Amino acid sequence: MRIIGVVMLFAISAYAQIPSVAATAACGSEKVSFDVKLDESQHAVAQPEPGKATVYFIQEKGADALGVTTNIGLDGTWVGANKDSSYFAVSVEPGEHHMCANVRSHRGHPVRLMHFTAEAGRIYYFDARIVYGEEAEANLFFGEVDGDQAKYLIASFPLSVSNLKK
Repeated sequence: MRIIGVVMLFAISAYAQIPSVAATAACGSEKVSFDVKLDESQHAVAQPEPGKATVYFIQEKGADALGVTTNIGLDGTWVGANKDSSYFAVSVEPGEHHMCANVRSHRGHPVRLMHFTAEAGRIYYFDARIVYGEEAEANLFFGEVDGDQAKYLIASFPLSVSNLKK
């Protein structure tokens, strides 16, 4: 009976370490990191390129969060990162897209996954909010946000300019 219990424990531990198909389909490589700078001068919402959609990724950092960076993945590739309270935008082809938000914080690395279907000519806004719980672990809330609220946040926050670290 003990042998079965030990085998089950190892099997469960091994299974828990295998990333889900959804995560690998949305996120990028674990080895990727970004150098993120904040540009205070950029605050305008851009119109989509012809035949494409624009997706804004906004991050709201709670007052108790220090040095929070969130990598954003789209269809298996990291497309950028937000640092503290900031935003950035990407242009996407019409169709279904899978997104990944992965917090890089000294207090945890939560991941959230979502998908959406982009239509040419439309603008989409997604918001990541990071707050910390009683155990000091990072909690990530990631979802679509109303356009009016998004425009307010974009006007209030700096543009996040992220470059892959080499």
